[in-house]
Amino acid sequence: MEGPLGAGDLLAAVRAVLDGHGGAPARPELTVHGPGQYTVRVGGDRLDIRSRPLSDQPPGTLDPVLDGPGARRIVLTASGAPSERARDLFTALTEAIGRRARCYTAAEAAAIAAGMPLTDRYARPEPALAGWALIFRDHYVENSVGFLLAMERAGLDPEWIFALSKGDRTQHRERVHSWFLRRGYASDTLDNSVINGTAGAAEAARARAVDAQVADFVRRAHAAGRKVLVIDDGGLLAQGYGADGPGPRVDAAIELTVSGLKRITAAPGELAVPVLNMARSQLKSRLGYNEIADSCVRRLRAIVPGQKFIGRHVLLLGYGTLGARAARSLRALGCRVAVVDTDILALITAAEDGFETHRSIAEALDRQRPFLILGSSGGTAVTAEDVPLLPDGVLLAGFATKDFSVLTDGYPGATAQRIPHVGVRYDLPHATTATVLGDGRSLNLFEYEGIANRGYDAYRAGTLLAALALCRDPERFPPGLHLEPVDRIIDDAGLFDAYYTQYLCARSAPLGTGAFAGTAETSGEDAHAR
Repeated sequence: MEGPLGAGDLLAAVRAVLDGHGGAPARPELTVHGPGQYTVRVGGDRLDIRSRPLSDQPPGTLDPVLDGPGARRIVLTASGAPSERARDLFTALTEAIGRRARCYTAAEAAAIAAGMPLTDRYARPEPALAGWALIFRDHYVENSVGFLLAMERAGLDPEWIFALSKGDRTQHRERVHSWFLRRGYASDTLDNSVINGTAGAAEAARARAVDAQVADFVRRAHAAGRKVLVIDDGGLLAQGYGADGPGPRVDAAIELTVSGLKRITAAPGELAVPVLNMARSQLKSRLGYNEIADSCVRRLRAIVPGQKFIGRHVLLLGYGTLGARAARSLRALGCRVAVVDTDILALITAAEDGFETHRSIAEALDRQRPFLILGSSGGTAVTAEDVPLLPDGVLLAGFATKDFSVLTDGYPGATAQRIPHVGVRYDLPHATTATVLGDGRSLNLFEYEGIANRGYDAYRAGTLLAALALCRDPERFPPGLHLEPVDRIIDDAGLFDAYYTQYLCARSAPLGTGAFAGTAETSGEDAHAR
């Protein structure tokens, strides 16, 4: 196992496991040979634990952290033919040490918090949080860690936080999960494929088990006299947690994405709870999508480092808020970008922004042979009728899950070959190939951290402000979707002014934005809760 696990924390993890395996017939005996060097004897069996530092390892967080133990390799061995009890102990030690090795250190958590100074600024104590529980469903990335730590600093009890991953293969999802468990949160996955109705049998079965945990969490919170807030992309509300029905109902929600708005609209039953609409807020539209588009283009170029971009034809499907920004970024790079959109006003806007435009994919591919097609439509961008028209060897980069689902859900006659860390190549029945980059989901979240912490800092700060306002006075918001109050909450808090001062003002001297993080002052288990 490998991770930033110092000798003291390693010894603590070993002792915690041994304490749980004490008693008859023979209590395990621990011998400490030196820092990180231990032997455990259980009956006549011997288990050895050895650790050593690893040099020249890349940072385990977006910002390099100077404090902390550094990465170490930990080897656990069993001698001879161990008994069943020794094997059970071996397994328990492996799981406990591995989980602790994956977990963020206190210095790393402090660095994540320091990298989100606006979120930290607004994490002021809010007494109303003492009466709330939170279900937070989002990507398992560092800015989610920073957001939930801010909710803690504002007064939310970690015991009453249930974090759910949306199932994307983000780079450090296992580290985030381990950290959440160590903080005392419940943590699991409710995959977007389940919400969209495309999950396989195994994932659907797991989702039912997770749904039972969520329902139990809501019931326990209500029994303890707490209201329940959901921060999500509409997944839980689409499952009925925001409407009157036989199951438990949450008390309020914050919607993060446009796709979530669509899920809420399509969900059966009337909304019976207030939902604050962050997805359409000025904050996300004016600031958030710039950062999302930047992360999409950065990830795209990184995943195919051998490709030439400058001067080549690119086809963009969908000229919405995200697509428009991605198109401008690629044009600035030197790409020759054409746009397809079925919305005539979006097409007019793209044309007047100087892009070649087409009403259909067929029309576009009749005039050019792009090496790359980007999808940002949020729907099924490429249909079965379009597939035979695709140029041989084309790369398909989706920034919304459904864009290239015609291939990822199974195209008749196609064979798929997974390319590790790149995507899936499809040999099509038309004697051509196409490669879907990533895993068919949002490419900027495929084995990647997505948006920089400082890039998403303002959006997380705005979400925090909305959550505090909603918990402080839930009766102020009747059931249904609310957009205007979100913009007003953010304006009243002065978030845009703080954003400008923190990141853009030439004479500002912001704190917590250095290239390197972690000093003696930020070490210690609870340093992040400064």
